[in-house]
Amino acid sequence: MAKLTPYIFSEDARTQAEFYTNALGGEILSVMTFAQAPNVDEQLKDKVMHMSLIAGGISFFMSDSPFQPIERGNGMHLSLEFDDEAEAYSRFDKLAEGGKVLDALKKQFWGSLFGLVEDKFGVLWQVTTEAKPAE
Repeated sequence: MAKLTPYIFSEDARTQAEFYTNALGGEILSVMTFAQAPNVDEQLKDKVMHMSLIAGGISFFMSDSPFQPIERGNGMHLSLEFDDEAEAYSRFDKLAEGGKVLDALKKQFWGSLFGLVEDKFGVLWQVTTEAKPAE
């Protein structure tokens, strides 16, 4: 059995992680910097080599990307499903701060809320609720 953990590379992992823990609720669990590695370039010492955090009850890993530029694409979205509609709206709005709403969070024909937002860091998030049978 495998466990999937999103690993997000960033231009500023600390700031991005703080944004997610504030938007989704959570905390940064651990931070390892390049200063902890042997023979590190002095310019990299404060950069994040590996970070572990919980946001929205989900485990994430993050790292700064000092060796190559970040190129976000549309080939992957992170999908968040909430039990509570009010929480879905609240978290969607917080993820959208400084970003772009690509599809507003709203009731869909299949019985759930669904919306798509690109956060200010270029990460695409689908926010949804569990589909409820038609009444």
